[in-house]
Order: sequence, then C-alpha cells, then structure tokens
Amino acid sequence: MKYISTRGNNQELSSAEAIIKGLADDGGLFVPDSMPHVDMAFIEGLQHLSYQERAVKVLSLFLTDYTQEEIEGCVSRAYGNGKFDDAAIAPVNFLKDVSVLELWHGPTSAFKDMALQLLPQLLSTALKKTGEKNEVLILVATSGDTGKAALEGFKDVEQTKIMVFYPDNGVSRIQRLQMVTQQGSNVNVTAVKGNFDDTQSGVKAIFSDSKLNAQLNEKGISLSSANSINWGRLVPQIVYYFSAYADMLNKGCIRAGDKISFVVPTGNFGDILAGFYAMSMGLPVKKLICASNTNNVLTDFLNTGVYDRNRDFFKTISPSMDILISSNLERLLYHVTGDTAKVAGWMKELAETGKYDVGAEVLSKIKEVFSADWSDDSATKGMIKREYDMEKYIPDPHTAVAWNAFYKLDDQKDVVIVSTASPYKFNESVLTALGQHIDGKDEFQLLDELSKLNSFGIPAGLAKLKMAKISHENTVEKAEMPKSVLQFAENKKK
Repeated sequence: MKYISTRGNNQELSSAEAIIKGLADDGGLFVPDSMPHVDMAFIEGLQHLSYQERAVKVLSLFLTDYTQEEIEGCVSRAYGNGKFDDAAIAPVNFLKDVSVLELWHGPTSAFKDMALQLLPQLLSTALKKTGEKNEVLILVATSGDTGKAALEGFKDVEQTKIMVFYPDNGVSRIQRLQMVTQQGSNVNVTAVKGNFDDTQSGVKAIFSDSKLNAQLNEKGISLSSANSINWGRLVPQIVYYFSAYADMLNKGCIRAGDKISFVVPTGNFGDILAGFYAMSMGLPVKKLICASNTNNVLTDFLNTGVYDRNRDFFKTISPSMDILISSNLERLLYHVTGDTAKVAGWMKELAETGKYDVGAEVLSKIKEVFSADWSDDSATKGMIKREYDMEKYIPDPHTAVAWNAFYKLDDQKDVVIVSTASPYKFNESVLTALGQHIDGKDEFQLLDELSKLNSFGIPAGLAKLKMAKISHENTVEKAEMPKSVLQFAENKKK
C-alpha cells in the first residue's frame, strides 16, 4: 500500500516514509491509495483477542511495509509494561442507556495516548527501516491533551526531539501542569500568546517555511509532526472502533453484522475520521455523530456544506475542542470526492478567505455517514450532573458534550459514546457542575475532592504532578515560533 497527498502532487510513499515525513510537500495530508476491506469473519475473529492482538491485525492492513514482527514489537512497547491502568486498554463500560468506550486509561489520562504511545514506536522503526540519518524534530500544536501525550510518548526516544506549543491560558490547569513539568533530555514546551488556531497555524507555517527547513537540514534535522495530520497518529485510532465492536459482540449487546453508531466529541476531526476509516473497511457502522462545543464550526459544516472559520472563538470548559480549523476534514473531503484538485482548491479558499462551500452533492454523500450536534457550557455541565445522578458515572466535559448529542438522537439503539478524557483532568469544571464548592482550593485539593465522588481513584500520572518540578516556562508570540524552533534545534543533541 502506498500513501498519496490529498492535494495531488504525485508523491507515492510507503507508510514508513509517510510517517517520517508527516505532511506532504504540497501541504496536503497523506492518505492510503486504496482502502483495505474486511469481512465479518475477520471482525468476529477479534472477539476473544487482547487489545494488542486486535491492534496487530488491523494495523497490518495499512502498514504493509512493516514486518509482522516489527508491528508486534511496536504494539507491545506501546500498550505493554503497565502503561495503561486497565488491562483492556480501551474498555467498553456498559451502562444502562448506552455503552461508553473509555479511551483515557493511558499514562496521560486522555485518548491521545492510544495513538501517541504507538506513534513514537512506529516512527523509530521507520527511521531504521528507511536508513534515515537525520534527527527528527517533532513539532506539535496542542489544545491540551495531544501535547502531554506526545511528550510522554517521545521523551528520550532515540533520534528524535519534540517541541510542543500550546495556547497560553487556553488549556486546563492540570493540562498545563502535565506539560510544563515534563522530563526528558529531548523535550521542549512553549506557550504561545493566542488561541489554538494561532498555535496550529504557526506550526503549519513552520513546516512550509523552506528557508527554515533548509537551515535545519544543514544541521542534520528534519521536521515531522505528532499531530493527527500525521498518518502514524491516525492509523492507531482505527483499532479501537473494531475493538469496541468486538467487545459488544462479546457482551451479547449485538449480533454479528448489526450496525452500531458512535458519538464522538470532535475538534480536529481525527478521532471521528478514524471511525470513518473503520466503516469504509467494512465495520458495520450506522452513523458517526460529530459532537461539538460552542466552537461549532463542524456542526455547521456537516449541516450546510459551508465551512466558515470567520466567527467568534470561545474558550469553553471542553478546551481540547476549542478549534475553528479542523485539519483532518481535508482527508474526508478527499475520500468522499476522490478529487485532489477540488480538495486543493477548497484548502486554498480556506487559507485565503477563511471559508469554502463543498456544494449539495458532496454534502449529501457526507450526510449518509455523519450527523452533528453541539452543546454550550451550560448544557455540558448539566449533562455531567445528570449522569452522576443517574448512574454515579462522571464524564469529563468533552465526553459530556457527546452524551448531550446522544440524548438528542432519534435512534438511541446500539450507540457507543466515545469518552476521550478522565474527569480528573478537568476537576474544576466537573466539581462545579456537580455543585461542589471549589473556592480557595488548588488543583490537587480539587483532585482529592473529585476522588470522593468518583468510582475510580486519581490516575497515578496526575497524582504525581503535586511534587513535579516545573521545567518549561517559555512564552512566545506567534511570530517568534520559528526562531524558538531554530534555537531548540541548535541545542546540543542528546
């Protein structure tokens, strides 16, 4: 299988080469040149396997230039050694009204661990496979969870450095602490004055800065990405859709071939896009429901076909979804149209005018698979309280956005809510929603307060933050980001 650009520059790379490169030369995103297909025998065969074994089977369909032994090694290192606090890795919690796919049992308590524990292993293996001699500098723009998960995954990984940019005052207190206390000889964390879209566009500009890239190359350094624009970030996420289906078969909730729906809290469109890939491969999926917060640019697009980022930006209690430019939507547009010229044109319009319109025909195709809804902070808090009162289950604010969309569905049969973060990462918002008094309490006292209400204890990674030393205090303007990259790159190699 080869990987090509969504914008049609005729590059054809192996999966290892695409993972190293991250972004195509024309600014497009790498996608597989064909879609692997599976039958129900394949899906039923996953039922009694471990998550790791399921991952090897699904990943092998896309990473065709990796050997079986290489994939097994990558998966074992990513999901083994007690890194996850649940042996199921991505367990499905079967509640009274709905099933919840919990993706936050990894070291940083967010769904990004599912991909970012595996991506460093795939990249390190790819560097060896391709004979790449350069050191790879991973650049990350984060709205909260990706940053810590990437730092944790890449810390001290051979032949790599990682630099994470996050919006100053645009992440939760716990998310910030997780990043600025990160240890590792090859890591850097820098705040950017602005919002996530400023941060993300700044990173994209660095990738397309030919002069800066030439300077880095002279120093033996190549840039790559750990954001979901990198295929190595997206492909691990396909696995847990298959795994959830297998778990539902095991539980007897469904019979083989029954279609299920997934409700996904969505910002950059990578998580829900992985569900689209699973469906395209043959997983019986009825609908993918995109759940947004007040920054509901995706809801508007999926309802109208017009993508328009020219709108107010809101800081919400679900900050990982505070995004107005959803990069992975470009991949969906390619797969729906198969037309790289159209995709390139829409992306050019977005860059120049802030909007584009895909038209009625393309929208109709998208609506066959996707629907969308959104919640404001008030509704999100209300949903956290409702689920606690009903089930004694506490969703984080992102998962609560998805839960709210679930209750608005006409068809609530065989639905899985994709839960993307532990409530402990957003303890202030969650406790407020539950009517608890938080005045005068620091984040660690709030963790303790939430643990008194929650059915599971404080994750080890968050509990350790209390004694962690702050190692990263850099703040820059967006225009200063390239200079800070060059300065970090010039630091002595580990």
